[in-house]
Amino acid sequence: MKIGLDIMGGDYAPKAAVLGAIEAHKTLAADQTLVLIGDKEVALTLLKENNYSADNFEFVHTTEVIGMGEHPTKAIMQKPDSSIAVGFRMLKEGSLQAFSSAGNTGAMLVGSMFSVKTIPGVIRPAMTAIVPKLKGGLGILLDVGANADCKPDVLLQFGVLGSLLAESIYNIPNPKVALMNIGEEEEKGNLLSLATYPLMRDTKLFNFVGNVEGRDLFSDSNDVVVCDGFTGNVILKLAETFYVITLKKQFKDEFFARFNYEQYGGSPILGINAPVVVGHGISNPEAIKNMVLLSKNMIETKLIEKIKQAFQ
Repeated sequence: MKIGLDIMGGDYAPKAAVLGAIEAHKTLAADQTLVLIGDKEVALTLLKENNYSADNFEFVHTTEVIGMGEHPTKAIMQKPDSSIAVGFRMLKEGSLQAFSSAGNTGAMLVGSMFSVKTIPGVIRPAMTAIVPKLKGGLGILLDVGANADCKPDVLLQFGVLGSLLAESIYNIPNPKVALMNIGEEEEKGNLLSLATYPLMRDTKLFNFVGNVEGRDLFSDSNDVVVCDGFTGNVILKLAETFYVITLKKQFKDEFFARFNYEQYGGSPILGINAPVVVGHGISNPEAIKNMVLLSKNMIETKLIEKIKQAFQ
């Protein structure tokens, strides 16, 4: 198994990425190799400074970097020797089994769709976020930004993708899938939710439990919450501030501590032909480590193969 890591992506790259790679390597098995993609000389210097042998990794040197604010499509096309472009090329060729980066999210989405491409039958890939539950455990929210505008059949597919992720990666049996809405009643909502509800109600593809409101997000009434990417991104950014506010207020609480993005590593892009994980732009070494481990889990659980079977 070879897992590719973009060491040039993120606000604190390459140092945070290399330090995270060191921590990830300590947990990997002997037959699991971490491939560091980016400026090799910088990586070697950081490894030497931290007394960690370069023999523990493979390296692919690149000469270009896609910045966080660059236009995704233009950057991928105009910077073929960037760490993101090279990572996707290796993933497409099969020399990597997974690829992760805390770099430009748009470039990661574009790279996914133009290199490894979407799984046949999947209309649009989705990005996910972890939602801590009040009584322990976690849930999944999708989409959280890949698709600002959606159609009903796309949301239906998000239910399938989220259910498979919950079951395969987080060991949630028969996940309860809900539709985010402004009310629990079937007749509530905008045109999108009104059209999506009957599709989900009548499907046998997952365990649909109806509409939920924003206040239900952290309850045990659901395991997977489906919404368009615009709504999901607003919810995600608001939820992320809970943890930041508790730190600023010096308020320690076990529940709000679980909003710390570092624990979850990143967001899988679901619906494409290979495991790809996008990390938070401010990822520190702990987040990078967990991003790599999530990539590993996606390979080991054969999540992509399960999604392909579901969409046959």
